[in-house]
Amino acid sequence: MKSALLRLRESRDSLSETERAVADYLLAHPQEAMELSIHEMAERSFSSPSTIVRMCRRIGFDGFKEFRRCVTYEMAVRKQSQEEEQKEISREDSLDEIIEKITYKNIMSLEDTKNLLDGETLAKCVDLISQCRAVLLFGIGASLCAARDAYLKFLRLNKPCIVNDDWHSQYLQAKNASPDDLGIVISYSGETVEMVECMKAMKENGTPIIAITRCVNSPVSQLADYKLYTAANESVFRSGAMSSRISQLNIIDILYTAFANEEYDYMLERLSKTHIRKPGNLRPPSTDEPL
Repeated sequence: MKSALLRLRESRDSLSETERAVADYLLAHPQEAMELSIHEMAERSFSSPSTIVRMCRRIGFDGFKEFRRCVTYEMAVRKQSQEEEQKEISREDSLDEIIEKITYKNIMSLEDTKNLLDGETLAKCVDLISQCRAVLLFGIGASLCAARDAYLKFLRLNKPCIVNDDWHSQYLQAKNASPDDLGIVISYSGETVEMVECMKAMKENGTPIIAITRCVNSPVSQLADYKLYTAANESVFRSGAMSSRISQLNIIDILYTAFANEEYDYMLERLSKTHIRKPGNLRPPSTDEPL
């Protein structure tokens, strides 16, 4: 289902002044707004029913009814998430309870991330990967784990890519980037100073940038050309970056698979050629190996 409030927030600055007034009212009072008729909402936002319908269509909905249905669903999910926050890890939890809670949070993060992904944006990102000279990967801390995972995946498909473990090397990598390269920056918070500096360097060089980041207005999201949003339902031990890492890896998997699927037969050959057989395994790799 389309993420109505996210689309509205992302599109706000491109709306007309009257449409923006409606958007601001909806974003500030989503629960209250969904209980109003279109005429009542027009009165509250000092607009007109036609303006509301036009705004809904501008952000990708057929009309107000579809928009309201999607917002109602989002509010229900949000309420459920707030209720789940009460199920935080506690000192008294048994191992079984820890297993249940952490697994549930990871599943919720994957579901929320799926709802935030936009197919059109994803398609443009895959095109950029296909056309670029090299993929330049950026991330520190837990996000570096996702960057290295992307490196290994694209390497198997013979897509030139670079990842450096320390920030100084990443910064030099950004300084040397060209418009023919593609930067993929991974930052859950969207505020990592080192990643912002790398993005500024790439911007100066005209390098297109994809950001895998949280769905907030942040320095990273502002500098990115394309944004693939992640969601996270972190436990009390936030420093572990658990569910956010799962969400990042999920997006990497989606990008990798979509890229490979562009030239399915050729990519199967690459996977077969780059398959590393284990000692004692004399069976040649199958060309039917899944992506």
